[in-house]
Amino acid sequence: MIRSVSIVGAGAIAIALAAFVSADRLNAVRAAAASRRPLIEAHDINTRRSLVHDVSPMLSSVGRALSGEVADAADDPDLDIPAYALAPGSSASVPTGPIVPPSMAVPTGAAAVEQTAPGTRPAPSMLASFDGLGVGFVGPQGTARLRNPSDNTLAVGRDYIVQIVNTRMAIFTKKGDVFDTTGKVLYGPVETNNVFRGFAGDCAEHNNGDAVVRYDQLADRWLIVMPIFTRLFSPADAAGRASSPGTAPAERPGHYAMCYAVSMGSSPFGPYYRYEFRRALFPDYPRPAIWPDGYYVPTSTGDNVIQKHVCVADRDKMLRGADATEQCVIVDGANFLNVADLDGRQLPPPGTPAIVLAAGGTQLKSVMEDDGIYAWRLHVDWADSANTKLTGPVKIAVAPYHYLCDGQLTNCVPQPGTERRLDAQGDKLMSRVTYRRIGDQQSIVAVHSVNTAAGAGGVRWYEFRLAPTGDLSLYQQGTFAPDSFYRWMGSAAMDARGDIGIGYSFGGTPNFAGQRFADQFAELLRLRDPFGGNAE
Repeated sequence: MIRSVSIVGAGAIAIALAAFVSADRLNAVRAAAASRRPLIEAHDINTRRSLVHDVSPMLSSVGRALSGEVADAADDPDLDIPAYALAPGSSASVPTGPIVPPSMAVPTGAAAVEQTAPGTRPAPSMLASFDGLGVGFVGPQGTARLRNPSDNTLAVGRDYIVQIVNTRMAIFTKKGDVFDTTGKVLYGPVETNNVFRGFAGDCAEHNNGDAVVRYDQLADRWLIVMPIFTRLFSPADAAGRASSPGTAPAERPGHYAMCYAVSMGSSPFGPYYRYEFRRALFPDYPRPAIWPDGYYVPTSTGDNVIQKHVCVADRDKMLRGADATEQCVIVDGANFLNVADLDGRQLPPPGTPAIVLAAGGTQLKSVMEDDGIYAWRLHVDWADSANTKLTGPVKIAVAPYHYLCDGQLTNCVPQPGTERRLDAQGDKLMSRVTYRRIGDQQSIVAVHSVNTAAGAGGVRWYEFRLAPTGDLSLYQQGTFAPDSFYRWMGSAAMDARGDIGIGYSFGGTPNFAGQRFADQFAELLRLRDPFGGNAE
């Protein structure tokens, strides 16, 4: 029974538009989408050295109190983001007119893997529950003012819990050797870029949403990743430059950035080694993953073009505060990418490349169904980037699925007392995709949200097994759908015994949205809803 699995909250909601794709490449992407196959092409590696890096002071000395109406990222007049969008140039507008319930089609064969009743074992007891960041949250630095989408991330270390919600962060206690209770707020709410106060780069000047926190349990360190969505300019940008893979065209000068902060020790209060890497493409929806040879950060150019990227930062050098590089690869024709994030202290065999996964289908082409999960292998060589290689994708056959409510940015989950429905982000594998090694067993667990035979939403979950040869195969799968309500935006992990835990959102009239948890004992190979019925 899972008792202390770190389940990261549902990942950032991405609303974006691609900025830079040539007509030829876009046509190739569209052709791949029409054929329902990811586009396979040579992947050019782009290497960048950190623009600047330094060491921060302790967070307690830079925590600026939030008083009154504090500017959020969306209020920045210099931010290249129009209303109701998170990428430059979007034509999105305020939703108008009546809300039309979504189509809840289910492909043939999908119902065969549905679990339509909860398990029979007693529920695990709740160890701790406390209020995290949200509207009205009060901490040592004041009262939080937040906005939607919530873009919630959370990481659990040995003695601390760190939460980031868009542009705000907070630090809480975790019961153990240091504290006698879980959930007492020690720090926050503060602007997320407090960790970059005094930094010489752009990260100190822009408090951006979509920031993510991870706990690197291999090193007992904290990792904070914050994208810069504002288009930044330098003399080199103004002069223009030729377009190349990973480089913005000359007619659109400027750049974006990705900011990293790696704690020097086990305390999330720092100090932190801080880095800024420039990005030519809009770095939306980062989903950091920890692998022994790097910090992997997949991002998306936008929601109106089928183009993703994976960048890898040199973890070894960043843990030492040394000058570091970031290697990036563009992946056209693929759905949102997630890199397997290592849980536990058993390392993968030496030289094992990182595993990158994506769901199938193409929402932009109204292809909402697929029967595969797609896998790549990314090998990084820090001595010679010419040897860095992304191979794939390989299709792993799974039970057919249909995106919950036809994907992201849809009116999906009904709520009591209003016609407005909640978006379920049904078009993608959710963060995190997690890797766990147990002896010779190498497992990867992943989840996404799908339509169910009952006309609602379920959590489709997978356990894949990685063979010594590097081949990935499906070990088990299921859709947890014990009733006609909605379960969506899940996040999964596996403990040292092979038990799987999944946290997810639950709702549907007459229920207000809330959080639930399901687990599977390795010896039973069966998920169950421990809360039962409608209890929260």
